[in-house]
Amino acid sequence: MGVRGLHGFVGSSCPHICMVVNFKELAEHHRSRHPGGTPTIVVDAMCCLRYWYTPESWICGGQWREYFSSLREFVKTFTAVGIKLIFFFDGMVEQSKRDEWVKRRLKNNREIAKIFHYIKSHREQPGRNMFFIPSGLAIFTQFALKALGQETLCSLQEADYEVASYGLRNNCLGILGEDTDYLIYDTCPYFSISELSLDSLDTVMLCREKLCQSLGLSLSDLPLLACLLGNDIIPEGMFESFRYKCLSSYTSVKENFDKKGNIILAVADHICKVLRLHQGEKKLEEMLPLGPNKALFYKGMASYLLPGQKSPWFFQKPKGVVTLDKQVLSMSSDPKSKQEVPVCTHPESKQEVPMCTDPESKQEVPLCTHPESKQEVPIYTDPESKQEVPMCTHPESKEEVTMYTDPESKQEVPLCTHPESKQKLPVGMDPEFNLEAPLCTNPEIKQEDPVNMGPEVKQQITMVSDPEILKVARAHHVQAESYLVYNVMSSGEVECSNSLEDAMDQALPSQAFVYRPVRQRVYSLLLGDGRGGASTCPTVKEWFVYSGNPLRQPDLVRPLQMNIPGGTPSLKLLWLGQEAGLQAQRLDTLLACFDLSFSREELQVVESPFQALCCLLIYLFVQVDTLCLEDLHAFIAQALCLEGKTTMELADLQLDHVDPRAVQLGTLLVRGLTTLVLVNSACGFPWKTSDFMPWNLFDGKLFHQKYLQSEKGYTAEVLVEQNRSRLTRLHALKSVVCKACMKENRPIVSRRHWRSHHSGSG
Repeated sequence: MGVRGLHGFVGSSCPHICMVVNFKELAEHHRSRHPGGTPTIVVDAMCCLRYWYTPESWICGGQWREYFSSLREFVKTFTAVGIKLIFFFDGMVEQSKRDEWVKRRLKNNREIAKIFHYIKSHREQPGRNMFFIPSGLAIFTQFALKALGQETLCSLQEADYEVASYGLRNNCLGILGEDTDYLIYDTCPYFSISELSLDSLDTVMLCREKLCQSLGLSLSDLPLLACLLGNDIIPEGMFESFRYKCLSSYTSVKENFDKKGNIILAVADHICKVLRLHQGEKKLEEMLPLGPNKALFYKGMASYLLPGQKSPWFFQKPKGVVTLDKQVLSMSSDPKSKQEVPVCTHPESKQEVPMCTDPESKQEVPLCTHPESKQEVPIYTDPESKQEVPMCTHPESKEEVTMYTDPESKQEVPLCTHPESKQKLPVGMDPEFNLEAPLCTNPEIKQEDPVNMGPEVKQQITMVSDPEILKVARAHHVQAESYLVYNVMSSGEVECSNSLEDAMDQALPSQAFVYRPVRQRVYSLLLGDGRGGASTCPTVKEWFVYSGNPLRQPDLVRPLQMNIPGGTPSLKLLWLGQEAGLQAQRLDTLLACFDLSFSREELQVVESPFQALCCLLIYLFVQVDTLCLEDLHAFIAQALCLEGKTTMELADLQLDHVDPRAVQLGTLLVRGLTTLVLVNSACGFPWKTSDFMPWNLFDGKLFHQKYLQSEKGYTAEVLVEQNRSRLTRLHALKSVVCKACMKENRPIVSRRHWRSHHSGSG
C-alpha cells in the first residue's frame, strides 16, 4: 500500500525520519496549546485490522468474542488518557485503483492456496507468517466499534484521502495507520500502528518534514516523487526506465544504501536539480516521459491535494480559462497566474480556502479542490452530518453522477446537471490537463465567473432517481450502518475480497455463488423500488473473488424478482414509514430476499438471536446439497454453547486437528452473516444488528471442535456439553431448519447415510 519502496527506504536508509513518541505526552502537549480542545486521532481502520486481530487462531472463521475484547481494550487505553478516536473505513474502491485492487486479490488467491496446502499436509493452522485475516473482519469491525460507542465513518472514496482531509481540517493530533501515502499528504502527523505499544502508548511518528530535508525536497514536491516512484494509481513499471536514467546520472550514490534507496535519492535529486529549474514555465509532460499516461499521471498527482491545496507543478493558463467547443468554463487559478481569487480562512484548519459567489443566494461559498480532477468546486456544510462536502461530485469518485449513452460512441458518459437550466450535460475533458471538467452552456455565466454549481446538484444520481432515498442510503453508508447498499444505488458496482476457500474442493461452492441469488433480489429491491420489477432494473457490476475468476472485468449480475404477496414495497415505505405493522412487512421483505417466505411461521417461534441463524442455515442447506446433518448439528451446537463461554475459555480451547472442509464451512457461515447485514439494511432494519453479529453467534474454534466431534459420531447431548436446556433448544432449532428444508424437497440426512447410499449404488 502507498508509495513503492518508500517504507523500506524510511526504515533502512533514513531511520532519523522515524521518531519514537508517546501518545499520552502528545495529548498533554496538545491540551496545553488548545485549552478546552480534545486531542483526536484519526484512525485508518483498514490498516489496523492485522494489529487488532490478536487471537492466536485465525484459520477457523474468526475468534470473534476474543477480537471484540481486543478492540475494547484498544479503545479503553486511549480513552483513559483523554484521546478521542475517529475510525475511517474504505467505503468503495475508486476506478483509478481497481487494477491495484485486482492485483492484490490475485496475490491473496495464491496465498490462500498455500494455506490450504499446508492444512492438508500438516492438519494444523500455519504460523503467523502465513496469517490471513478472517472473512468479514472489516465490516464487523465497523459494527464492533460502534457497539463500543466509537465514532465510525465509512468513506465515499478511498479512505486515505478522507482520513488525511479530516485530520487537517480538524487540527487532529495525528493519523494512526500503516500507509506511506500519509507521508505524502500535507496533513497532520502520521503515526505507525505496527510500532504501537498499547502498554506504554509509545509508537513511531514518521516525519514528512525530515523526509523532505533528507531528499532536498519541499512538501509540495512529495506528490510528484510518489507518482514517479509508483503508487496505487500509477503502476510501478510506468516510470521504470526513467528512474534508471535518474540513477545512471546520479553522482552521489550511497554505497551503504540498497538499490531501491539509491533510486529514491536519484529521483529526488532529479526533481530538485532538473525539474525545478522549469517549474511553472514548462508543463510536466514537456519534462517527463508521460506519453499516453498523461491523464493518469495528473490524476495521481492531484489525488494527494487536499481541499484548498494547490500544486506548483501544475502549469496553468494565464487567465485560468478553459475553452471547450466554444463553451467557456472559468476556473480558479494558481497564484502564479496573477489572477485574483477571493480567499477565506477555514475556521478550524486555519487554511485559506478560495471563495466563489453563489448567483442565487448571493453568498460567498468556499471552494474545494477535487482530489482527482483538481478542479475547484463549491463546498457546503450538510446540516445533519455537519460535514463539508462538494456541491458537485466527480464522475470517477463513484459518487452520484447520472449516466447517458452517447449516440455516436455508444459509450456511457457522466452527466452534470446545471443548477439553473436543469439541463443534463456530458462531462467533458479539459484539453490542458486531460482532467474531467463539467461542461456548462448557461448563457448567463460570464467568462470571469468561477465554477458555478448550486447546492441542489450535490446529489447527482446514477442508478436511483429518488434523491430523498439516496440521501438516506448515503447517510447510513457514511455512518457505517449498512453494507453495499449505497454502492449499489450510487454506482451500481460492488466488490468482495478474498475468502478462505479451498479452490480444490469442488463439493463446496464459493460463497460468491451461494449468496448471489440473495444479492440479486436485494438489487431488485434497491433499483426497482416497487415499479416495474427486476426486468426493468439495470445490471450490477460485481467484483467478487472466487476460484477461476481472473477479475479482468466485473460479473454483470441481473436483479432477480422477489416473490412477496401484494408486491414489493417501495424503499420509501420500508425506510421512512412509521405505520404500525411495517416491521412485519420489513421482515417479510427480508425473508423474500432469501426466498424463505415459506419459512415465516417456523421462524416466528425462534427466539433472538437464533432467528437470524436459522434463516441463514435454512438458506444454506437449501442452496448447498452437500451439507449434511452433522454440519447442522455443529452449527447449532456451537451457537448454543457460545452463550455460556467466557472469552478466556474460548481462547484456551484446543483442537485435535484442523480440517480444511470445516475451515471453508466457517467462512461460508461468516459470509452469510455479512450478507445478512446487507439484506437487513436494505429492508429497513427488521432485525437488530446485534442479532447477527458473529461474537453473539459464531466462534471459529468452537465450531471446529463441534464439527470434528459431530464427524466422529458424537451424540447431540455430547455436542451441547451435557446441558439439558441446550439439548432441548438444539432439537427445536434443528426441527425448524429441517421442516423448512423439507418444504423445498431438501431432506437433511446424515453423512453416514449419504456415504452408505452412494457406496451401495456403486
